[in-house]
Amino acid sequence: MNDVLIKFILSAGTLLIVFGIAGLLTWVERKQSALMQDRIGANRATIFGFKAMGLFHIFADVLKMLSKEEFIPEGANKFLFNLAPYLSITFALVGFAAIPIGGELVLNGHAIQLQAANLNIALIYIFAMMSMGIYGVVLAGFSSNNNYAFLGGIRGAAQMISYEITMAAAITGVIMVFNTLDLQMLDRAQGAYMFGGWIPKWGVFVQPLSFLLFLTAAAAETKRIPFDLPEGESEIIGYFVEYSGMKFGMFFMADLVETVLVAALMTTLFLGGWQVPYLHPDGFYFPWGGHMALSNLPVVILGVLSFFIKVSFFIWTLMAVRWTFPRFRYDQLMNLGWKILLPASLVNIAITAVVIIFLR
Repeated sequence: MNDVLIKFILSAGTLLIVFGIAGLLTWVERKQSALMQDRIGANRATIFGFKAMGLFHIFADVLKMLSKEEFIPEGANKFLFNLAPYLSITFALVGFAAIPIGGELVLNGHAIQLQAANLNIALIYIFAMMSMGIYGVVLAGFSSNNNYAFLGGIRGAAQMISYEITMAAAITGVIMVFNTLDLQMLDRAQGAYMFGGWIPKWGVFVQPLSFLLFLTAAAAETKRIPFDLPEGESEIIGYFVEYSGMKFGMFFMADLVETVLVAALMTTLFLGGWQVPYLHPDGFYFPWGGHMALSNLPVVILGVLSFFIKVSFFIWTLMAVRWTFPRFRYDQLMNLGWKILLPASLVNIAITAVVIIFLR
């Protein structure tokens, strides 16, 4: 099979999966909040009398946004106003190109890496795309000719600068331990074991402080409660206050896609990505000496399932945080980023360096 065709199929498949998960999250968020608040949740949308636990609300949302009038406020910069939502959703999506969703699939003697773009600097690429996404937020606030929207855009830019520095500093410890920026190589490196072969060498075990710092900074990167200062409904309404119809839907979808992206990144960096404990390319090797042989296809399928189960866990965690904690004040947000998280990440780098030197 042609390599270009394989990459196209992987890219298209990844986009379809991401869109499907992001769309499903509109239902998951409602149902999870309802469960936590002892409510029924979304259950009004029906088709021929069937409610399907409220799943039809996903299609109702899409139809509502497609049928709503798109409004451009007087005095707005029409070009930038229309461009902003496309920038937000595009840069949120392209980051998935470097996320490995599985190991190596062998078909007819041809090895296929389950990763749309196998980059040796994948981490730098993903952080670059996440940083570019802020242009959509800033341009939406700037072009709307609305002071509240402009304030939301400024808050979004300040929050991105504050917390992406912490995110980069937090993963530096992981890079130092595994000595690679290639996420596929990093996943394979986490396939080693510690303590007599019982504990996998996942990032969460070798860099626990880095994991906690990255989890907090990643929650802030998604601009969701308790870090939703750019779109605080009770204060400034948000950078997308003047948007309606599907352009508003694109901003809403971009937030959910970013949630999936940071969950996939945390899975890759700290939970071994597609790695399954004790599963090797030719089957299971258990620490007590047992062995169960498997062919390539079952191993790959188990790896892909493992990846998406871990991603689902992190999405659930971010959703639970969103419905548990109140919003920070803006000064608290800045203090947390600059005075607590960033110094802690620098301390983690220093400790990691000392440990690596002494273990050599």
